[in-house]
Amino acid sequence: MKLLRYGPKGREKPGMLDDDGKIRDLSGKIDDITPAVIEKKLDQLKKIKPGSLPLVKGRPRMGSPMTGFQKFLCIGLNYEDHAKEAGMPIPTEPILFSKTMNALAGPNDDVARPRGSKKMDWEAELGIVIGKRAKYVSKKDALSYVAGYTIVNDVSEREFQLERGGQWIKGKAIDGFGPVGPWLVTTDEVPNPQKLDIWLDIDGERQQDGNTKTMIFSAAHIVSYLSKIMTLEPGDLIATGTPPGVGGGQKPKRFLKNGEVMTVGIEGLGQQKQKVVKE
Repeated sequence: MKLLRYGPKGREKPGMLDDDGKIRDLSGKIDDITPAVIEKKLDQLKKIKPGSLPLVKGRPRMGSPMTGFQKFLCIGLNYEDHAKEAGMPIPTEPILFSKTMNALAGPNDDVARPRGSKKMDWEAELGIVIGKRAKYVSKKDALSYVAGYTIVNDVSEREFQLERGGQWIKGKAIDGFGPVGPWLVTTDEVPNPQKLDIWLDIDGERQQDGNTKTMIFSAAHIVSYLSKIMTLEPGDLIATGTPPGVGGGQKPKRFLKNGEVMTVGIEGLGQQKQKVVKE
């Protein structure tokens, strides 16, 4: 099942993707795709035949596929080649940072360059959406706490992140720097999250081309690890790190310019596209 939210920002409606790739309106069944729906109603929604729902005409804006969740967590340097291109040690346990909710954006929303930005970068990532409260869960059981998966572009400002001291959040939590979606794809459609092709293009030119099988810490490892640090709640989103090919790791370094378009895709999870614009 592929769940989504569509419509103007702040007024999105819940939807479901049918087998023909068309949006079906779910607002007659649920008010929105919230933590409560993710925790308690996914099994009920899976029984609905998408063709029985009203067809949404046109090409509406897509929002983040879920709303109202508490945490937008991120794992850094989770692909060995990315750690090497960044000139940083290979992590021995997951590196954790976060984005704030003002960073959350729809999958195809423009991304505004903040004032003073010179080193704006991209990161294609697999996103994990938590399905039920997780505390001290084992690696063996961890994926049973997952509702589904989505795409995250962990947009980053490298100067803010790495050259101004303090924590990475400075270059990560900027408004709109967390496009998510287009869909929340439930786990029954993603039997193995460690076997997904992941890629990112800039203006049609391939920059990142990887597979989640090369993650240092698997999705199960990450969920288990984080659950021993904090309680994970339904709807919480975890971005799991990016494969090599980011702009800051290239020689010479290559950062985003106004007007350029990022296109991000993960096998089975769809595609998102953002244009870089002046704030």
